[in-house]
Amino acid sequence: MQKVNVFWFRRDLRLIDNHGLSAALSDELPVLPIFIFDRNILDTLEDRKDRRLSYIYRALHDMHLNLQKAGSGLRIYYDKPEDAFTQILQQNEIHAVYCNHDYEPYAIQRDLAIERMLRSRGVLFKTFKDQVIFERSEVVKPDGQPYTVFTPYARSWKKKLAETGIPSYRVQNKTSNYLPCSPHEIPQLQEFGFESIEIYSAEYRLDGNILHAYESLRNYPHVNGTTHISTALRFGTVSIRSLVHNAQQESETWLNELIWREFFMMILYHFPRVVHSSFKPKYDRIQWLNRPEDFERWCKGETGIPLVDAGMRELNETGFMHNRVRMVTASFLCKHLLTDWRQGEAYFAKKLIDFELSSNNGNWQWAAGCGCDAAPYFRIFNPVEQARKFDPESLYIRKWIEPAKYTTITPIIDLNFGRQRALEVYRRAVGEDVM
Repeated sequence: MQKVNVFWFRRDLRLIDNHGLSAALSDELPVLPIFIFDRNILDTLEDRKDRRLSYIYRALHDMHLNLQKAGSGLRIYYDKPEDAFTQILQQNEIHAVYCNHDYEPYAIQRDLAIERMLRSRGVLFKTFKDQVIFERSEVVKPDGQPYTVFTPYARSWKKKLAETGIPSYRVQNKTSNYLPCSPHEIPQLQEFGFESIEIYSAEYRLDGNILHAYESLRNYPHVNGTTHISTALRFGTVSIRSLVHNAQQESETWLNELIWREFFMMILYHFPRVVHSSFKPKYDRIQWLNRPEDFERWCKGETGIPLVDAGMRELNETGFMHNRVRMVTASFLCKHLLTDWRQGEAYFAKKLIDFELSSNNGNWQWAAGCGCDAAPYFRIFNPVEQARKFDPESLYIRKWIEPAKYTTITPIIDLNFGRQRALEVYRRAVGEDVM
């Protein structure tokens, strides 16, 4: 058997500006590119038509076609990672496995297990920073402790970037370093028990016009004023380094959004308890009502509150929701309906095509007032006022709601009553005066 290196694609589904792949291709051994559909994750999915799998598959298909042009191809496995690597080791003489860091709790444990397995068989396991500019403890307070407030973190992040610059991991003239193989087709999703479906088709846009207008247009859900980059960034079909470069040139506001993403990743890494608990422990004392009928109406977009329902219907139909509307729907569930933020977070995790644990968790805790850098609990979005301000002509609402059918839905709650009830429940739990 020929000795090879393996590159393991995970959250970095691209062939250019990929740190770990660049390192693998720079070695003298040919590179076998692989992807594993992880059964530890996929076996828990309820929806056999999960949009994320269709997005991943499309990205894998595109990479496979490009690899075929280099005389190689992608090897795809549907298995638990340790079982997949057992098979790979039986079929190849492997010197090293290359991949990029992943920071979520499951991924950390998975990679530790794979590293132990490989090293027990004399195979190196090499991982690299790729999906962030600064990771883990690269941006910390002067005393070495992690930041828990965004503004000083962002200030320190930008200072460090000015000092270090943005690296590039583009490989030139390295196509011959891929392991040659005969042309082959990659397996279809149906072979794994899933169905391929059409997914939300808005391509991301990084032209100067969209970024120049980003600050002024980003809050209006009826305007196509955002980049739609979140899904590509989540699965790594675009490089974070290229995005930060564009943001530096075009939009400080958009750069801050990219920094928020890294801030939440850092929080999750240093405080993994936030997956199941409030960052501020006293908020776990809140006496949630958790009425199943309220949650069901919220999920279906049948609360009778137009902006909330339009957002939930957009989510259910497309797997996407405008960020301003995400904040409104989350606040309404936690505050007005007094439903545990973890229920809403889990629903978004099932439905969002751009779902990322750290950002989803951080934003839900922000909306619920219990996170590390949260909106104070007494600041409660009024969804009617939010609609009046950001959808004044109801263009977004009318896109997702048919007025003739919708008028029969009675509002689930009086907004003033819900607000006052939330303030009292929160005040009793956290022991603070309402301001």
